[in-house]
Amino acid sequence: MPAISPADRLSSLKALLSRAEAHALKFLDTLPDRPVVGRRTVHDLRTSLGGALPEAGHGTIEVLDLMAREGQAAAMASAGPRFFGFVIGGSFPIALAADWLTSAWDQNAGLYVTAPAVSVMEETAARWLLELFGLPPTSGVGFVTGGQMANFTCLAAARHAVLRRAGWDVESKGLTGAPRVHVIVSEEVHVTVLAALRLLGLGEPSLRVPTDAQGRIRATELTAAIAACGDGPMIISAQAGNVNTGAFDPIGEIADGASARGAWLHVDGAFGLWAAAVPSLRAQAAGIERADSWSVDAHKWLNVPYDCGMAICADAAAHRAAMTSQAAYLLPADGEQRDGLDWSPEFSRRARGVPAYAALRVLGRQGVVDLIERPCGLARRFAEKLAKIPRVKVLNEVTLNQVLVRFEADDPAVADARTRSVILRLQEEGTCWLSGTTWHGMAAMRISVSNWSTTERDVDRTVDAIARMAGTAEI
Repeated sequence: MPAISPADRLSSLKALLSRAEAHALKFLDTLPDRPVVGRRTVHDLRTSLGGALPEAGHGTIEVLDLMAREGQAAAMASAGPRFFGFVIGGSFPIALAADWLTSAWDQNAGLYVTAPAVSVMEETAARWLLELFGLPPTSGVGFVTGGQMANFTCLAAARHAVLRRAGWDVESKGLTGAPRVHVIVSEEVHVTVLAALRLLGLGEPSLRVPTDAQGRIRATELTAAIAACGDGPMIISAQAGNVNTGAFDPIGEIADGASARGAWLHVDGAFGLWAAAVPSLRAQAAGIERADSWSVDAHKWLNVPYDCGMAICADAAAHRAAMTSQAAYLLPADGEQRDGLDWSPEFSRRARGVPAYAALRVLGRQGVVDLIERPCGLARRFAEKLAKIPRVKVLNEVTLNQVLVRFEADDPAVADARTRSVILRLQEEGTCWLSGTTWHGMAAMRISVSNWSTTERDVDRTVDAIARMAGTAEI
């Protein structure tokens, strides 16, 4: 390959990035009105994107254009205003722009010395988040991939702390011969908590506590579960924002029981923790500041690009002890500096806290409140309008951004089939995309509203599409 002058290299890069920008803007321009579901099958994609590794490389523009063409055609418009599946936010404009800068800087956010400005941005974003959530200002905060690794990180800190109190150093001795750690969770526990427990060698929970009609843990049943476990180290995991209903466990009551027992209380707040930042919603999170750790996603309700989650631990020393890595060549930060690797499982990582910093700085406290409150109002609009459609039942108390819907019939099995049919038809039709679930033994449609760009018009268009599909889904 012939040598390329710096001027030619820069000119080529500018052309490539300009073309990428054009492709990206074209995609973003389609989001408000395009069908939400992509229009490529897996066979189409394997044909166009797959094949054998070429002997000779293809041209950069050719490859970029191929990726843009097929990627845009196949992409789920999850960043758009009518994607209501799971709890997926879009990309707030400044967060997307900051993410582009993050890629251009290409900093390793694991060490201050390799990413000074990034380190300070993440440190600042962490402090702002603690203020917003009303959590102890001395808490440790790690920027991780999402709820899965946030739960893992927090529970690793919990494992360290409760075993240390029992006289066991898990970091040096491992778990062989360690006192048993009792773990109590709700019957509605999110799968990422269970996966984290497996990854940490803690296995299945000791007990799963029954829940009420909205998926909230029953505090009286928790008291009995704590007593049934007997002595020994204990971790209790509660939930702020049930993945189906949005309901909060009674955190204050759970904190009473955890405190009396000397247990570590973890709160899985992937999307629900954001309610603690909103005066009109904060009562749902009463007592949340009394927990020992909290997991939360920014790529959900803060609407930053994937991936970005936060692991927060009130006991910063336990957090750091469970995560930190040390080696002679690492040039550890001094007391004035922050190394990201002290607070997350990753040694090297993308500066995922930068888009969160940018979003928080642009939004400010009131902007965050509006960002959370408005989708909750739109969720209530969904519930009110859907309840007026014949044989449609809203199953949950809409207190946050989640709406559970069932399409009724005299026979429960027929209602299940009808509900699943409506969901499938909607997913194929493309006006919106939403997911299904099984709620307390019943098939249900699950609507999650968390995108910054969703409007009342998007809700109304979606309700009209649901009504059409319900009218043709007789089983």
